[in-house]
Amino acid sequence: MGMSRKDALDCFESDDLIGIGMEADAVRRRLHPEGVVSYTLDGRIDYTKAANGAGFEHLFEKIASIMEMGGTGVMLQGEVTPAHTISWFDRLFRNIKERFPALWLHCLSASEILAIARQSALTVQDTVTQLRDSGLDSIPGDDAEMLDNAAQREHRAEDWIAVHRAAHALGMHTTATMTFGSGETLEHRMNHLDAVRRLQEETGGFTSFTPLSFAPQSAAISGFEEATAVEYLKTLAISRMFLDNIENVQSNLETQGLKVLQVGLRFGGNDVGSVLLAEGANRATEEQVRQVIRDAGFKPVQRDTLYRTMFLN
Repeated sequence: MGMSRKDALDCFESDDLIGIGMEADAVRRRLHPEGVVSYTLDGRIDYTKAANGAGFEHLFEKIASIMEMGGTGVMLQGEVTPAHTISWFDRLFRNIKERFPALWLHCLSASEILAIARQSALTVQDTVTQLRDSGLDSIPGDDAEMLDNAAQREHRAEDWIAVHRAAHALGMHTTATMTFGSGETLEHRMNHLDAVRRLQEETGGFTSFTPLSFAPQSAAISGFEEATAVEYLKTLAISRMFLDNIENVQSNLETQGLKVLQVGLRFGGNDVGSVLLAEGANRATEEQVRQVIRDAGFKPVQRDTLYRTMFLN
């Protein structure tokens, strides 16, 4: 059992950042005594335009490019339009698996799956089942935002949970995230962490958890200041301590960049996400990421989507 809700709230209110980091690092070392930090080479592709006459070939070209860079999986995400039926995804996934049989499909957010279910007049369980049978391997949780309906912008918290529960019931693994810093309260954050911990206790289906700081510029939303590195590290550390029933907690390259990421490895993080997803100022080469991990005192390990070791050197 992780730390109590009260203790987590006390940590959020505390100014003892170093002490919180040390406690989270102790949890990390207990769960990962081998002293490694993992990363992956998965890529992300937007499928939206492929239903508007472009066909699948352009997607296949992008997948081939990711695999040439060493990628082992892809995250297909986009906007579900009326053209994106369950049959369309069935054809897409089956065609991908036929051309790239070794590729892992970590695709579609809960919001997208809910949209597919609505327009196909299917239950969530039947939708996830059909997608799995078509070739979907696992589901990312990067649209969780805040699992508290008072702070949720995209969907009801219980709907997000229902999608992941349905996947877990089929033996599929998923990931969980929390996007913080968009005006929510500390109680909202704890409600989110509570919801993730309870579902993990019930199903054991989450492979990882990633706290993500809200980026108002990327979201084109005004009125919010981006979370500081201190707030990010504190949230990362509390997540590691509170969610000790989830094996992996990510210090995220894509949103934080190399410097904060490296510090996060001493605040509970044992993974850094995908090297291929980082863009702009946070872009880094695989060797830069490996060096940052080494400099933090860990051994870098490339993994696949399910956190199975690919290489160790």
